[in-house]
Amino acid sequence: TTHYLFIVVVAVNSTLLTINAGDYIFYTDWAWTSFVVFSISQSTMLAVGAVYYMLFTGVPGTATYYATIMTIYTWVAKGAWFALGYPYDFIVVPVWIPSAMLLDLTYWATRRNKHAVMIIGGTLVGLSMPLFNMMNLLLVRDPLEVAFKYPRPTLPAYMTPIEPQVGKFYNSPVALGSGAGAVLTVPMAALGAKLNTW
Repeated sequence: TTHYLFIVVVAVNSTLLTINAGDYIFYTDWAWTSFVVFSISQSTMLAVGAVYYMLFTGVPGTATYYATIMTIYTWVAKGAWFALGYPYDFIVVPVWIPSAMLLDLTYWATRRNKHAVMIIGGTLVGLSMPLFNMMNLLLVRDPLEVAFKYPRPTLPAYMTPIEPQVGKFYNSPVALGSGAGAVLTVPMAALGAKLNTW
């Protein structure tokens, strides 16, 4: 019983950590301007949590289960905002599950080699998450219209939504997010594995 209770505690707490790290993409007022920040924070958080959780159980498929828990949490948050009168597009639910499936596939294909899941799986997460989430964002009806018409009541004045300026600084936010995510997720996955050994 204690073993399974610990698994639930790890899943819930790391889920909350990951969700809070990705506040940038949940709300459409920051969805585009902070895409790169989201890509880095979410891919690293997914790598740490999922690798730790997967190595703790030793079962391929655990990372996907972990990502599914995060997805359910976020849909609940989306429903809560919708119930408050905000439009359906006000929150964009991030796409964690396909990247977590790649992590599980790596763990299974390498015969549960934790070093392979850190290096190969972490890289796959960092490369795939920005791509999946950019495709997800393209489905949003009109993020700027939603942002200006329905500002969050918790936003301070200096965080008022502004016109996205991503194109001025980066040629491709997807490429930058993927590159930075891939570089950072490997050491973060190693951190998850290290935490698992303590």
